Amino acid sequence: MKISIITVSYNSANTIRDTLKSISMQEHTSVEHIIVDGKSTDNTSQVVQEFPHVSVFISEKDRGIYDAMNKGLQAATGDVIGILNSDDMYADNTILTKVAAAFTDPAIYCVYGD
Repeated sequence: MKISIITVSYNSANTIRDTLKSISMQEHTSVEHIIVDGKSTDNTSQVVQEFPHVSVFISEKDRGIYDAMNKGLQAATGDVIGILNSDDMYADNTILTKVAAAFTDPAIYCVYGD
């Protein structure tokens, strides 16, 4: 099961590295990580380019966070789509494995975490 994770950012150089590490360390291997950046003026772009697991990197002006999320949704090709903000990270490296397991039940349409 392919999971697309969308991360939107703007001037997130100070926090996005932890987000990127969090995704790159996941034990679930079929992950499409999409970064949608609002044309940051800091070095966010350089930080993102340090991580080869990033599948799609869009860096262009947008009309805010929801416009950026919609760009990510349009680019996503996964069976499951998630959002992880540029200052967030997963609690451990098994989270996406647990998400994939939850979606094996056809009655499940959505999962979330605290």
